[in-house]
Amino acid sequence: MPRFAYRSAGGGGGGVIEAPDRSSALREVMRRGEVPASMEEVAGASRNGPAQLEHSGGGHASGAASGSTNEGSRGIEFGSIMSLPELAYFMRELATALRAGLPLIQALKTIAKQGRKQRQKAMLSSIIDQVEHGKSLSDAFATQGPPFTELVINLTRAGEASGKLGEVLAHSADLLDKDVKLRRSLMAATLYPAIIAVLVIGAVIVVTTFIVPSILKQVAAQAATLPWPTRVLQESASFFASWWWLVLLILAAVFISFQKYYATAAGRLSVDTFLLKTPLVGTLMREVAVARFTRTLATLTSSGIPVVTGLRITKGVLGNRAMEQVIETVIEQVSAGRTIAQPMEESGYFPPMLVQIVNMGERSGRLEELLGQAAHAFEEKTEQAVKLFTAALPPILIMFLAGLVGFIVLAILMALLSMQDAAMRG
Repeated sequence: MPRFAYRSAGGGGGGVIEAPDRSSALREVMRRGEVPASMEEVAGASRNGPAQLEHSGGGHASGAASGSTNEGSRGIEFGSIMSLPELAYFMRELATALRAGLPLIQALKTIAKQGRKQRQKAMLSSIIDQVEHGKSLSDAFATQGPPFTELVINLTRAGEASGKLGEVLAHSADLLDKDVKLRRSLMAATLYPAIIAVLVIGAVIVVTTFIVPSILKQVAAQAATLPWPTRVLQESASFFASWWWLVLLILAAVFISFQKYYATAAGRLSVDTFLLKTPLVGTLMREVAVARFTRTLATLTSSGIPVVTGLRITKGVLGNRAMEQVIETVIEQVSAGRTIAQPMEESGYFPPMLVQIVNMGERSGRLEELLGQAAHAFEEKTEQAVKLFTAALPPILIMFLAGLVGFIVLAILMALLSMQDAAMRG
């Protein structure tokens, strides 16, 4: 019977399994609670004997799988040549073709013939060539790098192992579509406040650099003493006019230092923890992370991926190191035979409703079903949080701008009144 060497996803080792064919080997490994990152038939296969699994902690089997992956990765280097919406559309096209009864290679060739960018056609040609030479679709995806993330690759592998590739690809497309919708909502929510912030900064720079000095120069020549708001404004305008280059250097140094600090593990954890506690911004970040966590884990578990592997993949979509650390604790707890809900509750980052849903799902064995139902509710809640952020931030920035302009006007008026008073006395 043929023997297949595989490497487990998430660095969990690998092994060698005997099975009649590649699909049977994939199903057997998935049935035992593992998700293979790669699988290749090895030479010297035994032609008899029952299917069996030989585990390896990174020895020959793992090396064989790794070698296969490296061989595939030596092909064409593409980079991210599909945007997230394009990837979602591609996955949906492929799912539709497979569910309509087209063979995989024919479905891929049909999609490749449609109007696409030249680099996308080259990528699809590479995938088709690998599948025609015996690679699985998930392994062919893995050799391309972006845009095929670990999430997409593992969902595809789960679909291959379960024999429901078309259905799982459709679930993957749904998940990607929801992520696209969420990203667009966040972009729309931050674009208007960003424009207002730029206008605020630009208005202050123009007023303090060009308008204020010319007015205060005439006032200072006639007034004996200037009110303190006028003096503050005068000194600020004079400083920015003389040392604007130093201000830019300081801002650039602060920005670069922050980037380097945030690039460290401790720095990112510290900043992300602080952001979660920030009013308005923290609420939005938490709602986005919870919605992504719920929908992604529901999709992965419903596709037949083990919970631990699903949690490991889901951790990468949260976008916040503090919440990722909670999921790492959850993975350790689940691997040790404990529950998912307890460390989630102890963190304080996840809403009590989600904790109770996870707890009920674990107790009843309906985790994927309850997570799927909860995902809709949390996605709606995220939309409300985005709307609140969009509605609340612009007025705050406008109030800030009004305060600055009001202070400038007050300083100039007080200087004019002081000048008038000095003239009347003279």
